[in-house]
Amino acid sequence: MRSETDPPPKRRKRKPKFGDTRHLFASLREHLASGTASLPDIARLVAEGLGANGSVIYVTRPGEILELVATFGLNINAVGRIRLRVGEGIIGMVAASGDSLNLADAQNHPRYVYRAEIGEEAMASMLAMPVKRAGRTLGVIGVMSREARVYSPVEVESLATVAMLLAEILSRAGASDVGEEGFSETLPRRYAGHVLSAGITRGKVLPYGAAAPIARLLTDDPAAELKRLDDAVESANRNLDGLISGALPGGGAPRDVLEAYRMVTQSSGWLSQVREAINDGLTAETAVDKVARNLRERMRRIADPYLRERLADIEDMIGRLMVALGGMAPKPARADGYILLVRRLGPADLLDWHARGIAGVAIEEASPSGHAAILARALGLPALAVDRGAVDAAQKDEPALLDAEGGTFILRPEPEVIQVYDRALETRSVRAAALAAYRDRPAITRDGTEMQLMLNVGLAMELDQLERTGADGIGLYRTEITALAAGGIPDVAGQAAEYGRVLDRAGQKRVQFRTLDLGADKLLPGESGNGEENPAMGWRSLRVGLDRPAILRRQLRALLLGAQGRPLSIMFPMVATVEEFRAARDLLEAEAARIRPAPEILEAGTMLEVPALLFQLPGLLAEADFISVGTNDLMQFLFAADRGTPELSDRYDTLSSPVLELLERLVTCCQEAGVPLSVCGEAAGRPLDAVAFAALGVTSLSMSGNAILPVKSVLVEADLNALRPVLRELRRAGAAGGSIREPLAAWAREHGLAI
Repeated sequence: MRSETDPPPKRRKRKPKFGDTRHLFASLREHLASGTASLPDIARLVAEGLGANGSVIYVTRPGEILELVATFGLNINAVGRIRLRVGEGIIGMVAASGDSLNLADAQNHPRYVYRAEIGEEAMASMLAMPVKRAGRTLGVIGVMSREARVYSPVEVESLATVAMLLAEILSRAGASDVGEEGFSETLPRRYAGHVLSAGITRGKVLPYGAAAPIARLLTDDPAAELKRLDDAVESANRNLDGLISGALPGGGAPRDVLEAYRMVTQSSGWLSQVREAINDGLTAETAVDKVARNLRERMRRIADPYLRERLADIEDMIGRLMVALGGMAPKPARADGYILLVRRLGPADLLDWHARGIAGVAIEEASPSGHAAILARALGLPALAVDRGAVDAAQKDEPALLDAEGGTFILRPEPEVIQVYDRALETRSVRAAALAAYRDRPAITRDGTEMQLMLNVGLAMELDQLERTGADGIGLYRTEITALAAGGIPDVAGQAAEYGRVLDRAGQKRVQFRTLDLGADKLLPGESGNGEENPAMGWRSLRVGLDRPAILRRQLRALLLGAQGRPLSIMFPMVATVEEFRAARDLLEAEAARIRPAPEILEAGTMLEVPALLFQLPGLLAEADFISVGTNDLMQFLFAADRGTPELSDRYDTLSSPVLELLERLVTCCQEAGVPLSVCGEAAGRPLDAVAFAALGVTSLSMSGNAILPVKSVLVEADLNALRPVLRELRRAGAAGGSIREPLAAWAREHGLAI
């Protein structure tokens, strides 16, 4: 028992709870403010704050070396003596990959490297985090515990925030930048990619979306930071108002479009997470950046394309917030000739950048069926989905080459590579000049067959292609593209104005309007995919219109009003039965009976995309005024091959026996019934496919604007009478279902066709 003369017992300091981020950040802020903070102090505070038994801080040195500069709970004599190569051990692996590692049993990890002098034998678990500044890895910070445990998400986030703080300190401590995978920032970097919109361009790169280093990470006045956040949200929403009302084709957008965007950007709860981080002691821009990084990591692990697509909308708002907070530079007023390099991109933002003059775009997180890809193709803008890391590796104004045909993005290309591409671009320019001579030439083959070449477009701004290409009309006007770009379906007046402008620009040339083809991979903000396992064959296109007739009736009314008595051709997508087509046509006729002036001619046709219609041809041909074969969807349904799966993209071919047999039978039936037939889609825009279709009797093809002149140049040189027996023989030889593309291409080249 203690006597009265004994000194009072020393009170033990209360250790902070595991993951007590508020206490940890407050301690760090206190030490930094005093000017006495050192790397060993930070190592100690982090270990104590996260309830760890030890910690290490490594700094990158020239030659891709990682040097131990501070430790806590381990052998202090190892500081300055332990060196690892980038990629060596767990620490080196984190530096090389730029990703954290959270290991409950670190010593049994295959990349673990034992160094006796550091004294980490008793440590079981490890959490290692890269220290990055403007995308460059400056070092690694790690914490270790004796017990085997996985660090919680809160602890991981806390260490990530400390790593942000360390980045500024390490840059002053002489750390050398280590680009992702250890490459020097002056060497060429090549990124493989998937083509979103074809084209090749060369110019300076403009990376956008990577936040600049944040000058002030911690705060002792959360209330003031919350006020800054609220002001930034208000400013960002005003900016979004201006974008949606002024940057979209066709003028202003209805108020519900803006609300749809806001529902996506504010309903996920991520702003609440930002406020929580501010209350923990982070500045507003630090909190936004922290939550954004966590969100990106989570979304990268989600396979659902709808949820991943929604991230583009949220990142758009995050970027606007960072600009308003001063944590990111605003967009330049002009970006003429630049190659935009971004992590993700929404459709409205792509329109904004296109208006600023970009020559191409490389996107780290994108899919060929995403909204930005659809819009890039509509705009004729070269676009590529590139491997992760490109945004962080690039600096503004560095030279870059975007090959959205070969699927490669090259940052800082070698002079020899530039020369090769320049020669290719020069050859392409010469070819383009030669093709221009075909603009006013009729598409008549050598044997006298008259062909009709039509455009596929989806925005009023694309209509100048009618004059540029000499196309015979618009075989497919995608009415959903403007809705996707705007984030919502315009009201009747807005739609009617758009359709009227299209008809005005087309003049006497035919326009075939396809009704809204939404659903599957084309979802508006705020709508869900209903958890369909196979959305391509789910509730989409005309099925939505028939189940929600008010939407379809409003669009049909808008088309009739926009026509103002002129001839009007309307095409229904994704028709599976004659009954569906008849129901849609009945809705059209009911609306037409109410509109004055009535169209001079009113035609109702169908896309033929669902194979089931092939077995209902007599009934369909008795009802439809025209038929357009949608090769993109028809191919995926015919071969049960998702067109968005890269592994299947080259497995099934339009120039194979099943497809050619189908088209030949369809041509015969349509000719006998007197119903015009056209072939629409990517296949129609390939010169070799177009010639083969023409030999089968197809006389109308609808394609993108970039394909019109190359297809015409081949058709006018083709003798279909000479080709037909060759095609029959090749089909007979490939009757087992294989493609005849290679032998047909060889024959075409032998006969002087520029395939």
